[in-house]
Amino acid sequence: MNYFEEALEVLISEKSSIAAEWSKTITNTVKNPFKDGNHEKGMLLFDLIIQALTEKKTEMIDSQIKNYAHIVASDRMQAEVNIAEFIKSVSLGRTILFNRLLPLNPTIAESHEFLLIINDCFDQFIYHTVEHYSELKSKMNENHYYFISSTHKDRLTLLGQMTSSFVHEFRNPLTSIMGFIQLLQDEKPKIKYLDIIAKELTQLNLRITQFLNISKRDTYDLTIELFSIEQLTNEVIEFLYPSILGANSSITSSFTETFFLKGSREEFRQVLLNIILNALDILSSVSNPTITINTEKSKSNMLKLTISNNGPKIDDSIFPHLFEPFFTTKKRGTGLGLFVCKEIIEKHGGTLTCDSSDQLTTFIIEVPYVSNQE
Repeated sequence: MNYFEEALEVLISEKSSIAAEWSKTITNTVKNPFKDGNHEKGMLLFDLIIQALTEKKTEMIDSQIKNYAHIVASDRMQAEVNIAEFIKSVSLGRTILFNRLLPLNPTIAESHEFLLIINDCFDQFIYHTVEHYSELKSKMNENHYYFISSTHKDRLTLLGQMTSSFVHEFRNPLTSIMGFIQLLQDEKPKIKYLDIIAKELTQLNLRITQFLNISKRDTYDLTIELFSIEQLTNEVIEFLYPSILGANSSITSSFTETFFLKGSREEFRQVLLNIILNALDILSSVSNPTITINTEKSKSNMLKLTISNNGPKIDDSIFPHLFEPFFTTKKRGTGLGLFVCKEIIEKHGGTLTCDSSDQLTTFIIEVPYVSNQE
């Protein structure tokens, strides 16, 4: 009797005791919810190995090992067992089996084919189990993510509809209040604090506009016109002049030539207001605060408008989230200003980016322009 036949006989005759030793070892060393069925599972695997040794590893045996591996993977997945525990337990079984064959004391040449088949069976069993387990895990995660995403999307849609409706209702009395404040300023200019109330109401109205623009930015009608960016910038600076004085800041602008944009003048006004007001907030703690506005042609032959301030550098942890909605570092901020600005510029075929250093923080707007009014 050669080694192959002798070793196969040992494996057949001691199959049950090998499986029992394997099961006992797993129970003592590995947390395994399948410990009550370990003996039967070990017997099934050894039956496949014996069949592979007897038939010299046919394709049908490979298929059976794969099918059995898929069953084990599904069980592990349902029980939420770490796959690393499975790999450890199978490795223990291989070690026990080899130890039973050691007393035969074969040469390397004698044992080569026999051990090659056994190792191939174990390796295939581990590979197909882990592969199928990973597939099931990925599918479960995808389904879980899809469920969460769909639910979250539905909630956001409902929240958006409720917010939009609320803001519309809120804006009506606000408009009336602003109108009466204006009448009081005209009729009773000496009443204290009316200018402060009017300013705060204007800011509140601006925030409401931001919310409304987000909720209907793809559906509401815009007045598209040709306008001078220089003229619009000067109007915004004039409008913000009291705030600029209040921040003890200086603001300068430089226009290399006359640029005309085609789009929504009011939306571009909102972009300039947001960026400059943000700069004024940041500059409140800076000595000699300065804002600089420049225009030039970019390398891509577009209008390049830069708004710079000498405030502190934007923190690296904040920078990646700068244009995300609802992200803000201000106590009273909404986190919508820069998000809305980016949306507006991109809707007009341009880009809005930011560059921040210890010396300057610069917002860069690049948009298509019209060289003249015709």
